[in-house]
Amino acid sequence: MKYLKVLIGCLILLASKQVAFSQQLDSMMNVYAEGAPKEKIHLHFDRPRYNTGDTLFYKAYLLAVNEPSVLSKNLYVEWYDTAGVLVKQTVSPLYQSTAKGSFEIPANYNGGFLHVKAFTRWMLNDDIAFLFQKNIPINGGNLVSAKLPAPTKVDLFPESGMLVEGLNSRVAFKAYHNSGLPVKIKGVLIDAQKKVLDSVKVQHDGMGVFVLKPVAGQQYQLNWTDEFGRSGVTKITDIKPEGAVLTVRTNNEKAFLQFERSLNAGPSFKQMNLLVHMNQSLMYKVGLKMVDKNYQRAEIPIEELPTGIVQFTLFTSDWIPVAERIAFINNHTHDFSAKINSLTTNLNKRGLNRFEIIVSDTTMTNMSVAVIDANANETDPHSIYSNFLLASEIKGYVHNPSYYFQSDADSITSKLDLVMMTNGWRKINWEQLKAGIGPQLKYMPENDFMSLKGSVFGIKPGMVKDQQLNFVLAAKDSSKSLLFAPIDANGSFEQPGLFFYDTVKVYYGFNNNSKLSSATQVKIENGLLRKENGAKVNLGTIPPVWGGVDSMAIARMNYFLKEQERVRKLMESATLSEVVVKTRTKSKLEILDETYSSGLFSGMNGYSFDLTDGTVAALDIFTFLQGRVAGLQVTGNGPSATLTWRGGAPDVYLNELRADVPMVANIPLADIAYLKVFRPPFFGTGGGGASGAIVIYTKKGGSSSKGSQNVKGMESTILAGYSRFKEFYNPVYDKSAASFNPDTRNTLYWNPYIMTNKRSPRYPVDFYNNDVSTKLKIVLEGINAQGKMTRVVKILE
Repeated sequence: MKYLKVLIGCLILLASKQVAFSQQLDSMMNVYAEGAPKEKIHLHFDRPRYNTGDTLFYKAYLLAVNEPSVLSKNLYVEWYDTAGVLVKQTVSPLYQSTAKGSFEIPANYNGGFLHVKAFTRWMLNDDIAFLFQKNIPINGGNLVSAKLPAPTKVDLFPESGMLVEGLNSRVAFKAYHNSGLPVKIKGVLIDAQKKVLDSVKVQHDGMGVFVLKPVAGQQYQLNWTDEFGRSGVTKITDIKPEGAVLTVRTNNEKAFLQFERSLNAGPSFKQMNLLVHMNQSLMYKVGLKMVDKNYQRAEIPIEELPTGIVQFTLFTSDWIPVAERIAFINNHTHDFSAKINSLTTNLNKRGLNRFEIIVSDTTMTNMSVAVIDANANETDPHSIYSNFLLASEIKGYVHNPSYYFQSDADSITSKLDLVMMTNGWRKINWEQLKAGIGPQLKYMPENDFMSLKGSVFGIKPGMVKDQQLNFVLAAKDSSKSLLFAPIDANGSFEQPGLFFYDTVKVYYGFNNNSKLSSATQVKIENGLLRKENGAKVNLGTIPPVWGGVDSMAIARMNYFLKEQERVRKLMESATLSEVVVKTRTKSKLEILDETYSSGLFSGMNGYSFDLTDGTVAALDIFTFLQGRVAGLQVTGNGPSATLTWRGGAPDVYLNELRADVPMVANIPLADIAYLKVFRPPFFGTGGGGASGAIVIYTKKGGSSSKGSQNVKGMESTILAGYSRFKEFYNPVYDKSAASFNPDTRNTLYWNPYIMTNKRSPRYPVDFYNNDVSTKLKIVLEGINAQGKMTRVVKILE
């Protein structure tokens, strides 16, 4: 009886400990899901392939747990050559979880591809495998063959992570070159006595599956021959003497699971636990009683789960993970409906084309659209669906991932399950969760734009008590702004809310203590991550060419390359008299724009007003705008004026710095030189941009040149800001079209900001054809405010 009481006490203690472990895991999963959500990125490029000398345009989208991310304000994009050497790093501000950018490919670039890596600072806490990475083919460089003469390798993947003696398991395999490209193989599974147990062949893109029930003491191997006639052997190792295996099958409504344990497994395998989880959040918890039988079946409802990868993790009774499997669930909760309606199709030389984008969903959307030559561009193997739902969630190269989102056919679904079985995924450190250890974060999210930060060196105790640094930021257009930053006891300072493009000259001095300037050194930074050109990384096994190369498209790209080179030579050989004939006189507004505006504020897009003559009669700047800008509603005047455009308030800027209505309402019109009004949406500044922007430029004093910006008595340094990008040029051809240079554009139209909402569900687009295209492709991608996605492709011919 004494021993029985002790045994019962031990069992009660063990049971309570197991319950504690269970509760700990539940609690810690919530900590990770809420405190360390995973961000993921998709870049929509204007086309899938480029020539040397082209400008590449892109739109970035950022999600976290399938919703637009509010964590990060800065996007980093790194561009590497074929040797993995950094060519350029660009930094863009994020608005409404999106950003735009460009990259100019040098005309003398001799690489066959560019490697692109995009991330936020917050994403650097995660495995590098989950950053956005892509190789972009460059026509005109040294192209790499799609079929490489490298040896074929075959990897094996037991369905639930391991093989166990006496238990049936499905084993997936992947055959590929060392470049990552898939290879076709066929062969047989044999034992040590060379008995054939199963035949092996590729089902899709180098992947396949066979079944094996290992016998104790037996050895197994695959004998295979690849598509090039080369033979190989892959031995099957690491077979466990005891354990448990997990099998998963799914349909549209349920996941069908089977669990099997070894007959001689220990007591911890006779009461098992299953966790079903997505995005670090627990969906289901299932207890499995396996005392009287060594197998169990279960059905898990999945029709209410969001679209994406779900993880099944099998634990012993003491919460040791012994088997794991992922599956893809597609409940069509991830997309919204968008339609492209062609209004006018004119594929003649420089013909005017019109179409409209229609979104029936009333939720606000943020999209990008490209029109490209359909004959020169093969189908992009990547899409917004494949990047957000697949590539950003699993490890390893997936060949032509957009294929798996073409339809819901069973044939495609089964092939996607092979991808689930042959790639790694985001692993959870269960031991860390059981120990109550939270996320280990090295990088905090950048939830603000740039900051003026740094340190003062050479200070002594008491020198900086109640001290602050005064800063004057002088832009290249001679505009200046003032900032102040208090210095802490360690000599550090930081002033958030900085926003500018390119570079500014920063003058600094100590408030009411000029002696400190000569006694100390000040280091100033913008708070952004920076990587120097020439840095080198390992590009991994992402193939330089994805494999589905269209020879006709390559030939068409070569034609564009030759035509563009011919145009360049014509331009270089043009005489001075020819240039004079083709150049028109700049208008006064264009001269004002070049004088006052910079970065993404520049360009003659929107409304522009010249106020330099001082003869405008109006109470204030907002009274002046009444009736001059279609759609802009102005109520009241002076500091109490209210501005409304497309259901929101437009942003207000004074000399390209954020301002508000009261700040600018009392500026005399005689002091204003130039006024710009950008139609909604206007992204590229520190504001929201969804309802447009009003930019006010005050007159510059005297005849001071841009080079004379010295501020007396202050030290200075140069500070870099956000990267400046090229704007896409959409030509407008009218009756004088014959005077334009030859048009061999491969991208006919690119707009990174197409926005719709309940009030404006349609977005019209006008563009002109080039001189050579006879078949065009429209590609639309985007997200809405709920994180749903869309991708629409339409051919014009």
